[in-house]
Amino acid sequence: MHVFLTGASGWVGRGLVPDLIAAGHTVTGLARSEAAAVTLRAAGAEVRAGSLDDLDILRDAAAAADGVIHLAFKHDIAFAGDFAGATDADRAAIGTFGEALAGTDKPFVIASGILGVLGLPPGVVATENDGRAAQDADREVPISGANGRIDNANYTLALAARGVRSSVVRLPPATHGDGDNGFIPTAIDFARQKGAAAYVGDGTNRWPAVHRDDAARLFRLALEAAPPGSALHAVGDEGVPLREVAEVLAAHLDLPAVSVTPDQIGDYVGFLGGFWGFDGPASAQITRDLLGWQPTRPGLIADLKEGHYFA
Repeated sequence: MHVFLTGASGWVGRGLVPDLIAAGHTVTGLARSEAAAVTLRAAGAEVRAGSLDDLDILRDAAAAADGVIHLAFKHDIAFAGDFAGATDADRAAIGTFGEALAGTDKPFVIASGILGVLGLPPGVVATENDGRAAQDADREVPISGANGRIDNANYTLALAARGVRSSVVRLPPATHGDGDNGFIPTAIDFARQKGAAAYVGDGTNRWPAVHRDDAARLFRLALEAAPPGSALHAVGDEGVPLREVAEVLAAHLDLPAVSVTPDQIGDYVGFLGGFWGFDGPASAQITRDLLGWQPTRPGLIADLKEGHYFA
């Protein structure tokens, strides 16, 4: 297939582009800067200049492709406090792709998240069947803070009723590997600044995790074979206790690992405080059974112990 890919030069995209090409597909990646364009060309992809706000470009590129994978999200403005603005832009892009692909039965895969967005009580193991809601893809979906991203995912799944082979790949907060610039390196930076690696209470709260390369392969499998309306979990580790993460960070940084209260955690990990104490394990058994996906890369703790996060 010829695949149009947003977020192609981002963290997951940098693993997905070579995976797609190695499997025989061709790729056109959206690039909003010359640096991103250089990265994509070096990886063997074609380049379409533009951003998520260029809806005409998105529409034309989707119409010319055999399938679309949408990884891009405005994390910069989301982390700056405008999560609603980020999800609003995401919704506009998804709606544009839906219009271009309606009635074609072409695959359309988007990235979404697991932690805290499925509305489950803490500690419940999330499955692919959780967090789904019947949505009418012809109506406007209200955007409200973090809830907007799951609304966008459900909107995407509902496009199956309009002749789109749509699927959603939910990513864990720790999508890790060499070159990661997400939550884990952010936690490392905060630990260095604060002189301690913190966890909440007894630290038994768990995060799901996956190696970036395993996640990238799942996006390709979803493009190739996911049935319409599939929710998929890119989960390698079902739940890694945050105390174990803090202890590995502390050992590599030669700092203490400390227990703090929920009210104190923001002083140690900044904006991550709202996530760091959350207990949200997740399963990928349905995904593995459906697509034959099996993670093969190191788990989170093993990856941290390799040392590249601290170089």
